[in-house]
Amino acid sequence: MLRIGVLTGGGDVPGLNPCIKQIVYRAEDAGHEIYGIRRGWGGLLNYNLDSTEEERKEWVEKLDKKRVRTIDRTGGTFLHTSRTNPGSVVGKGIPEFLKGMDVPVRKDKHDREVYDYTGHVLKVLDHLGLDVLIPIGGDDTLSFGERMHREGMKVVAIPKTMDNDVYGTDYCIGFSTAVTRSVEFIHNLRTSAGSHERIAVVELFGRNSGETSLIAAYLSGVDRAIISEVPFSAHRLAELIMEDKNDNPSHYAMMTISEGARMEEGEIIQAGERDAYGHQKLGGIGEITGELLKNLTGHNIIYQQVAYLMRSGAPDSLDLMVAANYAQMAMSLVEQSRFGRMVALQRGLYTDINLSTISQGVKRVNVAELYDVEQYRPKVRHVFGMPMFLM
Repeated sequence: MLRIGVLTGGGDVPGLNPCIKQIVYRAEDAGHEIYGIRRGWGGLLNYNLDSTEEERKEWVEKLDKKRVRTIDRTGGTFLHTSRTNPGSVVGKGIPEFLKGMDVPVRKDKHDREVYDYTGHVLKVLDHLGLDVLIPIGGDDTLSFGERMHREGMKVVAIPKTMDNDVYGTDYCIGFSTAVTRSVEFIHNLRTSAGSHERIAVVELFGRNSGETSLIAAYLSGVDRAIISEVPFSAHRLAELIMEDKNDNPSHYAMMTISEGARMEEGEIIQAGERDAYGHQKLGGIGEITGELLKNLTGHNIIYQQVAYLMRSGAPDSLDLMVAANYAQMAMSLVEQSRFGRMVALQRGLYTDINLSTISQGVKRVNVAELYDVEQYRPKVRHVFGMPMFLM
């Protein structure tokens, strides 16, 4: 009998709850105990070994089939989530009971003083008696999972992110639903754009990878798509979008833009405090681009930031299937005692890879194969031998 901990970190996506449910069902059928760690790595950071048992349930709870029976019917994660990194905690993120503890301190690349509470997390894991950890998250969340593996914890990871940008896998839980939602909203927005004969600028999530903007544009047939990988000229875009508007019998045009996009010789639009992984909040490039297009063309703009709507609601069938299968794969790896692994999809086949792979590269759009840098639009000429989502 094993004691297995499962957690979800980073942004929520549809498919997390079905994945957790499948893990719990498989574990219980095999005679294992499963514990849900609440609020991602924050559950272990905030777990006070000197608190009462009732207080500890705020951060860790035992799971069984009855507890998770209906969670797969909704999106998000019932365990909640956070962007906590116990190995890099800034001052205000330190729980009160940990303040004053002698821990390693360093300056991060943003010149912030950060504290490493990995030692505390390891003590909590020992106290809980957990044999295995299954973190579900993007490259940030899984990077601390890889740290746990190096510290001696048995870890099997599951990739999820709406951006689909975890290196080493062609697919992450949440991506299909995000694209599906985006295509639906883009088509719905055509009614207003067409009625008012305007230019619609749709801003989509996508920090470093423009995959959501590119694929959503490709599938919805919008006129232009701006992606994170290719800086753009507002003047060139204005010329192209006006050509599209004039060529359209309904006198409107539509474009998508990644939140991580930037203009030529410009900067990525981000603001606010950096999170535990050094990221600021992105957003606003679509609004700025829309205002520039309005000034350059003299035509009115509709700016729509789809944002969290992309990852809200229940998962589509593909995310349900991948989430369930990733859960089964993770449990198979646990039962085979194959740790330090991440489940993955490569070239349409389910597989697993070394967890350290996530830090060995950066997943980006294949611009040469899939994007027209002069026309600012998808350029898909052949798909033979390519993954289902082309990336």
